[in-house]
Amino acid sequence: MIHLMAVMSPGPDFFMAIRNSLTYSRKTGIYTAIGFGIGIGVHIIYCSVGLALIISKSILAFNIIKFLGAGYLIFIGIQSVLSKSNNNAEVKDTVNKEDISPLKAIRIGFLTNVLNPKATLFFLSLFTFVIGPSIPNYILVLLGGIMMLNTTIWFSLVAIFFTQQRIQKSFYKFQKTFNRIFGGVLILIGLKLLFTKN
Repeated sequence: MIHLMAVMSPGPDFFMAIRNSLTYSRKTGIYTAIGFGIGIGVHIIYCSVGLALIISKSILAFNIIKFLGAGYLIFIGIQSVLSKSNNNAEVKDTVNKEDISPLKAIRIGFLTNVLNPKATLFFLSLFTFVIGPSIPNYILVLLGGIMMLNTTIWFSLVAIFFTQQRIQKSFYKFQKTFNRIFGGVLILIGLKLLFTKN
């Protein structure tokens, strides 16, 4: 429940899911969600072997992750701001618009999630105060699988919702404005992450 609430709260993953779904396609949004889920798996793995504690205690390691994550979000945000809009306002015309490969969508989702240092601290606190070191391995695997599945399902639903015809029609009518808004939000999140003290 705690993880699900954290997943549903707006953050880099949420805005990236909306951006990829509206800019490209529902399929790309769902593949992006799969990337988020895989990223969750990475957080769970390094927390289970104690690396998250090392990262949280090492200013250098934490800052490396923070700068990489912030830089990635700013890079994607700038791409959105500078991207060319599709002049076709009709949703039916967007089937021929340029999309990205499933692998690239998964990679975007994965990097957005795994390079978020706040996710590192969240999972560290979750493992420290909720799960604990004495939990059996099979329970850990089960909980990890549930968290990965919850993440993938939630952001897939986000992709499905934001690719409804009425929403897409509005998006393609004002695509340039929306791209600038989503790009600006990602840049602001990246800058906030960059200048947030440990």
